[in-house]
Amino acid sequence: MAAAVGQFLRAAGLPLEDANLVDTPGRVAEAWVNEFLDGYLQTPESALGETFPAPPDSSGEMVVVTDLRFHSMCPHHLLPFTGRAHVAYVPGSRVVGFGRLSALVDCFAHRLILQEDLARHVAGSLAKVLGSPATACIIEAEQSCLRLRGDHQRDATTHAEAYEGRLRREGPLRRELWARLGARR
Repeated sequence: MAAAVGQFLRAAGLPLEDANLVDTPGRVAEAWVNEFLDGYLQTPESALGETFPAPPDSSGEMVVVTDLRFHSMCPHHLLPFTGRAHVAYVPGSRVVGFGRLSALVDCFAHRLILQEDLARHVAGSLAKVLGSPATACIIEAEQSCLRLRGDHQRDATTHAEAYEGRLRREGPLRRELWARLGARR
């Protein structure tokens, strides 16, 4: 990867002997392997880690964690996007620690992925791994592709939502989630 980055910089006409560029290929490769593509080394099950029995009286009660900061890379232009994920689920038979929800977001965010797919994968994984009857992932992001290229929409924020199970079908439950998200602002 470092060799390819070096070739890219040379193809762009940059002098790799410049003191600021000498170690750039290695630094870029390390960043990509350890910070942008490390999600490919995880599964949703490993990201969620140990699960615990849901409290017996929690049926129908929603768990919501908001403002989970993340960064990712768009697969179309290899430009970053950053934002906040809001994750919700109704416990089935299992629950996880709150920090594991952030790890699940990063499991998928640290791949080349579209924002819409990130939301879908997180919601789908919660439904599958935890057996949750209702899940949601709402992503607000700042897309470098939109902000820096083309129309240069520097203030644009993009939103993507994904729902599974009862949150997909039941309006009242979805309205409850959005009321909670709106109350935090």
